[in-house]
Amino acid sequence: DCLAAGVFSIAGNGVAGVVLPEKDEKVIGIRKGDAIALPFGAVTWWYNKEDTELIVLFLGDTSKGHKAGSFTDFYLTGTNGIFTGFSTEFVSRAWDVDESTVKALVGSQSGKGIVKLDGSIKLPEPKKEDRDRLVYNCEEAPLDVDIKNGGRVVVLNTKNLPLVAEIGLGADLVKLDGGAMCSPGFSCDSALQVTYIVSGSGRVQVVGVDGKRVLETTVKAGQLFIVPRFFVVSKICDPDGMSWFSIITTPE
Repeated sequence: DCLAAGVFSIAGNGVAGVVLPEKDEKVIGIRKGDAIALPFGAVTWWYNKEDTELIVLFLGDTSKGHKAGSFTDFYLTGTNGIFTGFSTEFVSRAWDVDESTVKALVGSQSGKGIVKLDGSIKLPEPKKEDRDRLVYNCEEAPLDVDIKNGGRVVVLNTKNLPLVAEIGLGADLVKLDGGAMCSPGFSCDSALQVTYIVSGSGRVQVVGVDGKRVLETTVKAGQLFIVPRFFVVSKICDPDGMSWFSIITTPE
């Protein structure tokens, strides 16, 4: 992924490899509630070695992508990998391997993006120290807001994950108890919000700067909505409660 992004693990456990520009590869264990900041130019792989699903949410700035509005993905191998476009001679010299090895490395992955690994293939094991400064678990973090019978908030910013300053994005994880309300609010530095409903359901209203309501709807788990700059948003959850993860276009 060549664009700055925020990643949030919704369910399951897995392993991710992350290569930051000019840095060694980090191999990290992924668990529910993990938030990861990926700066421009990061190379990643994601592996689910468990029987249960690993669900990961990617949110990021795509305004400067190859196609504005879409993530720009560079696959190294596979049917649409960048190395399939180079001749065997060029790749063999670049990797310093023989041509038969090049053909195996470039052509053995037939899938596009997601592939099923053979049981004999062993991927690197995660290292606990590799999580430092790269991952922040919102489920286990100290609460920034804790209202009895109301809800809880964990804020992701430069204080607890300095890398968000580089990608220019912040985030929060909010959990409301049944029937609770998140009162109307907006970002004072004109940031916009992209909100993904993780669990539960409720009602949301968004009002523009001219006082006109632009959105009134019921939201539930798996849905996503955007709050434009300077717009005000408020939510009231259903009796079973509701939680959401928001990416905000400011690291503060």
